[in-house]
Amino acid sequence: MVGLFDRFTKKDEEDYGGEMVEEEPPKSYEPEPMETASEPEPTPHMTETSLSESQPQTTSTATSIGIDALMDKRVKLEEAIDYVGVMIKNLKDKRTKLEKGIEDESVDIKNLKEKLVKVREYIDEENKGIDDLTRKRSQVESEADEVANIINDLRNKLSSIDGIVDAEGKKIQSFKESRPQP
Repeated sequence: MVGLFDRFTKKDEEDYGGEMVEEEPPKSYEPEPMETASEPEPTPHMTETSLSESQPQTTSTATSIGIDALMDKRVKLEEAIDYVGVMIKNLKDKRTKLEKGIEDESVDIKNLKEKLVKVREYIDEENKGIDDLTRKRSQVESEADEVANIINDLRNKLSSIDGIVDAEGKKIQSFKESRPQP
């Protein structure tokens, strides 16, 4: 008997890969004829009560009503439901694995972002430090230029004073030489 869910097999459950399966056109369901239990031939020593006791009443009744086919369908449906359950579990496992992977990547990216923020802060601090140093160096250069100007001015004044002292010293020397000696 070809059942509705015969394409779901154990192999499919283990190797779920999402393959496309060509679906066969539905076949009309005709229950296969089941062999009914043949009635035992009466033997001379069998009585009518023993004959009725040995005859399987439930089997012939179940076969004629179609319970066996219904039970087969139920079994196939249970197998299909189990298969779908396995598929759902596999999908949940895959989703959980993806969620964990995404969460791990998110944590890694947040850590990298924090490191980059710290690097940016460090660069900003270093740029401020360099600007401060540049400003201080400019101030020191200005002060050094002022000091150099003051030194040049004082040197010129000292040179002028030295010239005056030399001139006065020569005058005194020439005055001493021009005086009569005792």
